[in-house]
Amino acid sequence: QVRLVESGGGLVQAGGSLRLSCSASGRAFDSYAMGWFRQAPGKEREFVGSISWSGSSTRYAESVKGRFTISRDNAKNTVYLQMNSLKPEDTAVYYCAVASKVVPGHYDYWGQGTQVTVSS
Repeated sequence: QVRLVESGGGLVQAGGSLRLSCSASGRAFDSYAMGWFRQAPGKEREFVGSISWSGSSTRYAESVKGRFTISRDNAKNTVYLQMNSLKPEDTAVYYCAVASKVVPGHYDYWGQGTQVTVSS
């Protein structure tokens, strides 16, 4: 089992920045790729980005590319999502997740989410 806890969400004005953190416990965190997702009210959950187990490779959704950056500190069992130039359409609950080693594109464990609200 693994437990993920997101933090760092809040209310920010458009153009502002936030950094989300995802702390993991319960398994060998540093051997797993991690992902960030978000879900806005009335919409389906969408992929935001992912990072490889070593942190050497990242991938982003087109909607956040150039504005968001994912990083990780395996010594602290934590993955981060730095969000800059925030827009009202970034408003959502943000989740981190552990990528499956068995099924490509599948995520096995999820956090409870943290709310990000961007005001115009």
